[in-house]
Amino acid sequence: MMTKWRLETIYLTILLIIFGGVVLHAPFSVWLGSLLPAHELLIKSWKEILLVVAAGIAALLVSKHKLWKELSHDLLLRLILLYSALHILLIPVSFDNVTSLIAGFAIDLRYLLFFVLVYVAVKVMPEWRERFIQIGLIGAYIVVGFATLQLFLPPDFLSIIGYGRDTIQPYLTVDKNHDYIRINSTLRGPNPLGAYAGIVLAFLTAAVVRGYVNIRQRRVYWLAVTLGSFSLLALWNSYSRSSLVAAIVAVGVVLAFTILRKLSRRAWIVTAVIIFALGGALVAARGSEFVSNVLLHENPDGGSSISSNDDHVSSLATGFERLVNQPLGAGVGSTGSASLYGSEPIIIENQYLFIAHESGWLGLVLFAAIFGFVLVRLWQRRQDWLALGALASGVGLALIGLLLPVWADDTVSIVWWGIAAVALSGGGYEKKTKQKAKRTA
Repeated sequence: MMTKWRLETIYLTILLIIFGGVVLHAPFSVWLGSLLPAHELLIKSWKEILLVVAAGIAALLVSKHKLWKELSHDLLLRLILLYSALHILLIPVSFDNVTSLIAGFAIDLRYLLFFVLVYVAVKVMPEWRERFIQIGLIGAYIVVGFATLQLFLPPDFLSIIGYGRDTIQPYLTVDKNHDYIRINSTLRGPNPLGAYAGIVLAFLTAAVVRGYVNIRQRRVYWLAVTLGSFSLLALWNSYSRSSLVAAIVAVGVVLAFTILRKLSRRAWIVTAVIIFALGGALVAARGSEFVSNVLLHENPDGGSSISSNDDHVSSLATGFERLVNQPLGAGVGSTGSASLYGSEPIIIENQYLFIAHESGWLGLVLFAAIFGFVLVRLWQRRQDWLALGALASGVGLALIGLLLPVWADDTVSIVWWGIAAVALSGGGYEKKTKQKAKRTA
């Protein structure tokens, strides 16, 4: 009994270390990498190494708890297995070198592996659902809290631990305009920070509307208010347009499934009038410095010869052209940061074209099916605030994926897919639902 308890505890502890530690991955890897440059790649791979160890333990636990039959009949897990197998089969398509191949496998599959491992963990020990939520909250306070602190620090503050041109830039600007500093917090850049802040806002909104957070619990209420305020500041000062739209959509999805459907016709008319008025005001202010810089990312003073809008358009054109001409893709590790280790680096700023470039048309179809199944199952559990928050933020992240390879960022992908796994595996929510059904009967 003691051995079994230790095995489960070790397994869950590893997953919690990954889940909590990934929000500090960027500063940790940059700082330690600057001290030990010869081992930089190994340092960056700490979470992938832990994932492999956890996968071995998961196989033992599934066998002990006799979950093989249940898991093998799960269509979602079958699709993930097929998607992973496809990556292996595509190795001969365009093998460049071992480093880019391993990096490609890590970027493409780590968050799906983490999803499966967390799913198994909460199946084995449902009471650990709350532990994942607690670690997730601590991580959120660290990320958006430090982002808020950055507003009062020198822009290049992170350079003291090794941030710079050869690692991660300590900050960015909106098209070379230093009046608009884009902060990173503890993530790899402003866009991941904006996406992460949007996730937090979606979960907070879901917790409030489902009654998980209310003013009668004063301590919890004010902690939520603080977290929400920090998240809004982080989102805004990331100056990530896609993240801002995604956050608005995510919060809107939560409200649409809860409050908005109960509104009267008059309330809907008033809401529509407000939305159209705001849209008209933005159009009228299109030539203003604020709208030009913050929303359009167009520096009127010409600070950058090529705007970020031009970069997006060029990247999309390249990605679409390769999608049409390469039905099998260009091979694992052929895109994004993994391709930097190869002979033909290419950056594609679209998650779906990114996947197609790595694993071809079939890979794109399989991933779309996986993500679609996850969203559908979250929708089926939308009475649970955690599932509702994951559903809403997932829709928002899907929109970001149209302009950025959102799942390529380790923090955003591991956090969202980890929480989605917790929500789908049941845990305490399923127990409460069954107890409520018995009382009603």
